Amino acid sequence: MPPAKKAPRRPRRSRAAKSAPAKLLAAALRAQSEGVFIAERGNDPRGLRILFVNDSFCRMAGHAAADLVGQPHGMIHADRADVERLRRWLAEAKPGEPLLGEGFLVRRTGGSIGVAWCFDPLFDADGRLTHVIATYRDQTEKRRLQEALVHSQRLDAVGRLAGGVAHDFNNLVSVINGYCEILAAHVSANPQAMRDVAEIHLAGRKAAALTQQLLAFSRRQPLKSRILNLNTIVRENVEILRKLIGSAGQLEAELSEPLPNVRTDPAQIQQVLLNLVLNARDALRDRGRIVISTSLTEIPPGQNSRATDTPPGRYVTLTVADNGTGMDADTQKHLFEPFFTTKPEGRGTGLGLALVYGVVQQSGGSVVVRSAVLVGSTFEVHLPVCDEPVSAPPPAITPLASVRGNETVLLIEEDELVRKMIMGILTADGYRVTAAGSFAEAALEPPPPRPFQLLIAELEGDGEKSARRLFKANPALRLLCTCQSEESKGGLRGMKPGHHARLNKPYALSELLRAARKLLDA
Repeated sequence: MPPAKKAPRRPRRSRAAKSAPAKLLAAALRAQSEGVFIAERGNDPRGLRILFVNDSFCRMAGHAAADLVGQPHGMIHADRADVERLRRWLAEAKPGEPLLGEGFLVRRTGGSIGVAWCFDPLFDADGRLTHVIATYRDQTEKRRLQEALVHSQRLDAVGRLAGGVAHDFNNLVSVINGYCEILAAHVSANPQAMRDVAEIHLAGRKAAALTQQLLAFSRRQPLKSRILNLNTIVRENVEILRKLIGSAGQLEAELSEPLPNVRTDPAQIQQVLLNLVLNARDALRDRGRIVISTSLTEIPPGQNSRATDTPPGRYVTLTVADNGTGMDADTQKHLFEPFFTTKPEGRGTGLGLALVYGVVQQSGGSVVVRSAVLVGSTFEVHLPVCDEPVSAPPPAITPLASVRGNETVLLIEEDELVRKMIMGILTADGYRVTAAGSFAEAALEPPPPRPFQLLIAELEGDGEKSARRLFKANPALRLLCTCQSEESKGGLRGMKPGHHARLNKPYALSELLRAARKLLDA
């Protein structure tokens, strides 16, 4: 029997060939965009002893590799509990069950960085855990997005609250101002009483202005938008603003020409400019300087990675910059919240920047703030470009020859004080008024001798359906909507132009009488 042939011996791999995969693995770990280190398990209470660390981790932690290798990983963790949690996990770790967590690393240069980590166990042939591979991911951008989202949600919640408060406050202000107008007619022959009534009315108008600022913040204030040019707004107000600043500092205007137009409320954008300049004035120090500038800004796609970023497009930018005291990061977080102010008591309501935020948001724009303590602040208002020509100025309002009448009026007003006031002034002017707190309540009243000719109501809830039934039964009915905000319904489809109008609260009784007479005379 011939001898068995020996199997051919495999050629031995050289040491260089054996080390090639190890070098490739090390190169792959170093090339990782996420921070990676390999550590061996030990009994050091300060954490795992680092054996290998890649460049991304070194940049993340702010340490050189030589400073980390051989050291316990707990030296860079801000919270000691992170190491304790890892030690408990090591005692029960199983293959395929990593330890996940989030926290902060302490950088060598000072400060900290938010990270998320994943620890994966490595076991030997006998099933003993010998090493751990740790992967770290920078969470700075994620935390910034979360903070921006929380801030946006907080502003939205505060805006809803402010809008609700303004709704009830509007009714009270309407009553105060309305009865002032009624009382003024009775005391016109008494100068002292007339002065007292005038002071009450002045306080009522100030209260109405505060209500409008709350509504502006909650983005429910009616805007009378027109096409305008911001350069014109700045030029018309720059001299007045210089007088308001006085000796506190210098005001300069740097206007870009030509500048596209925007669509916004001219009165409200003027108030925005005024509030920004006055805030800058209050922050000025010696040799203070405020610069108002305009420019065209184009934001290309891809630069609005966060929900709070300005969307891509063409914007006209109104900038108010100062070299004053500036603001710290904590102050900037609460900057646009109503009633938040850093000014001394009695010097600010905390509603100025809230109004700025609301008006700009309602106009489809955004506000960007940059500030540093003892350097100054820069506010940038971005409004979308409008390619339409500047709107013609509104026609002058001519007083009506008479506002008295004898028509039948149905008044629906849920607030009893407002209802009594309006009913009283309409009745005094000769109108035949049926007043109720709701449409359901009005249905219980005996019908008037002739159909209603004017309906004064707020069309919220089931109000629109009830008003539509009245309109269907009487197509000649006129409608005057008393609205709390721009979101409120201001009319009914199918009504002829001129047969319906809206009146935003708080309104003067003279405005109500003129609006009613104009509708009835249409």
